Amino acid sequence: MKSKLKKILASFILMIVIHSIFSLDIFIELGIYYPHVGLLYVLGLLFGPYGALGAVLANVILNFYSGQPIMELAPSAIISFGVSYLAYKLWYVKIKDYKITKPKLDNPYHLALFLISIIICGLIFSIVHANLTGIFYNTKLDEYEFVSYFLNFINSAFILGILGIWLCDRINFIDTPNRSKRHANERLYRILFYLMITATILSTMSLLFVGDTNILVVHVMVIGILLFAYLTRPFNHEIESDSGSIILKNIVRIFLAITLFIAVSGIVLSALNYTYITHLNNINIYLYIMPALIISDVVITLFFIPGFVILKYIENKVINPISSFSEIEKFIHENEKIESEGLVDIYSKYVNEHNEIGTLARSYTDLINHNNNYIENIREIEGEKERINAELDIATRIQAASLPTEAIETDEFIVDGYSHPAKEVGGDFFDYYMIDEDNLAIVIGDASGKGVPAALLAMITQVMVKQMLEHNKDPSQILYSLNNQLCENNPECMFLTMWLGIYNLNTKKLIFSNAGHNSPLIKENGKFIYLNIETGLVLGIMEDFDYVLEEMTLDEELVLYTDGITDANNINDEMYGEDRLKEFFNFESGEEPIEPLLKDINDFTKGHDQFDDMTLLYLRIKND
Repeated sequence: MKSKLKKILASFILMIVIHSIFSLDIFIELGIYYPHVGLLYVLGLLFGPYGALGAVLANVILNFYSGQPIMELAPSAIISFGVSYLAYKLWYVKIKDYKITKPKLDNPYHLALFLISIIICGLIFSIVHANLTGIFYNTKLDEYEFVSYFLNFINSAFILGILGIWLCDRINFIDTPNRSKRHANERLYRILFYLMITATILSTMSLLFVGDTNILVVHVMVIGILLFAYLTRPFNHEIESDSGSIILKNIVRIFLAITLFIAVSGIVLSALNYTYITHLNNINIYLYIMPALIISDVVITLFFIPGFVILKYIENKVINPISSFSEIEKFIHENEKIESEGLVDIYSKYVNEHNEIGTLARSYTDLINHNNNYIENIREIEGEKERINAELDIATRIQAASLPTEAIETDEFIVDGYSHPAKEVGGDFFDYYMIDEDNLAIVIGDASGKGVPAALLAMITQVMVKQMLEHNKDPSQILYSLNNQLCENNPECMFLTMWLGIYNLNTKKLIFSNAGHNSPLIKENGKFIYLNIETGLVLGIMEDFDYVLEEMTLDEELVLYTDGITDANNINDEMYGEDRLKEFFNFESGEEPIEPLLKDINDFTKGHDQFDDMTLLYLRIKND
């Protein structure tokens, strides 16, 4: 809201200031009667409806102060607001494949859009106010009023528009529309636009012939209705940032600088020769009442020298380099190396330029070298890539098949798990199965590293644990034997954390041992807490380490996880953490916690890429 008020206030003040400056007698004598009308276009273009509102409020006050009757002020203000807002709408209309950006004068498309929209807004504003003059005063005056309004509008809008766009872009003080949820019927609004333009042109042509005020009223009403009908068009396109071409910006900058110089020179020239012009016999009435604007427009029209300068600039900076670059076409043949001899000589004179041409020359030179190297190695690279992808795909399926695929659910308990590798394969694993009728084995592990090496260590360990459990039901002894075997042949110094437990269905006793794995969550008296256990040493680092056998009664629930769960981070590098995990199970988890937990982690990370495997296993005891 504060920004909107700033735009309204800035527009209001600027309109007052410009009108006050150009109210001096010298400007009136030169035919610059309504310089502030061009500001309607500029302020509407830059600030949208807020600029239009501020400009119209100031315009109404100025006209009321000068003695304009209320009956004329109302339609004038309505049309003025519509024309000012129309400048905003026209700029953000999607035309073919051109990008929609905030007001900038940095390429031919934007220049054309700028000039055309000035003419359209100027025509509508001028013909309506000329008709209002005919309605409220004298139909013989409407022709002169039209020319006066039109010349003042396009000249002031053009000059002040260039300065305003440049200044507001520099200070980033331009209003851009938000994308509307309402769909635009493009065909309908295209028809409305053409009807509005047609009605404006017909009304302009009828100035010389129509003397009936009733017809003028109809003209004003038809144009006003079509104008405001078109202004209901929603914005359905995103505003893009367009850096544009550096060379093209330089061309446009030169063009606008010269154009402004000519426009000002024309006004100065007409001021110096005003006395001579007004004493000529048979002088044209428009040249008499508006010498500055007409002479300035004539000088701009005869724009030969600036045109030549721009053409020469384009030829030297754009056309010649592009013509040289196009010679690469005859050197290109499918599946063959590019013959670089001769091409490097062509590009060498441009490679040191600090603009798009220099970038293009350096890119072409690099492209030739890279392309030739690529042609030599492409078959080998593609073959190797396909082989690796095929092997990784097989490895992914093998690892997935080695993990439990379904939960075990009985009248006494339910056990289930989930694992997702950060890459195609990972170092996390989990397992659960009935060793015999009374004992359930539960195991979870996390191998160091990522990818294939970690996956191999994890799968080997998983198989070894399963074999050992056939002959030994002491988790600490199994970890002891497993650790010694992994230490025997470990040239890469890889290690593995693991938690191994056996739950007895009859006694509800859980015996377990830990090898450097995360402390599990247990549920006691309806609340989850972290189990205080011996940490133990990770497997594969030091032989003959004695692991502690621990025992507890499990009446409710046990949750095991790898650090990929708690270490999941968001874009701010904040970790999910153990506290958040405990809070989830205490307040948000349901009967099946895996899917809700994954959703909670995803909501926290907001899709941020994760670099660690995620594994979860839970055992719930049924007490019903």
